[in-house]
Amino acid sequence: MQIRRIMTEDVEVIQPDTLISDAAKIMRDLNVGVLPVTDGKALTGILTDRDIVVRSIAGGKNPDQARAGSIISENVAWCYENDEVATVSAKMKNNRIRRLPGVNKDNELVGIVSLGDLAVEGDEGMAGETLGEVSRPNRPER
Repeated sequence: MQIRRIMTEDVEVIQPDTLISDAAKIMRDLNVGVLPVTDGKALTGILTDRDIVVRSIAGGKNPDQARAGSIISENVAWCYENDEVATVSAKMKNNRIRRLPGVNKDNELVGIVSLGDLAVEGDEGMAGETLGEVSRPNRPER
């Protein structure tokens, strides 16, 4: 099955010049922990709630003045909308990420797939295996 059949479409996006505080409010209002960052249609990065805490607040940036582009995660892993679910699951495991943007053949953002999408709409066993790998601590002694 192709990932486009289970990914969330019509994803809210922000621009690099969005204030960090505005991005945080969007996350709160939508009850999400990630916002794709685009320069129109092309994906340029991802902003996570963790980025806001670690790179902005703990980094001493004022979220009412600093722009999202200054703290986004760039070089984002992504998938094509016609990739198979198993391929996307493997990419999530290998990169240890919980959410993966999906793009079309023109590299325009068309959706995002999460572990929840894999569990609810995909193969539960594959979702559990992916979650186990993504959740494995970076430091085994923990």
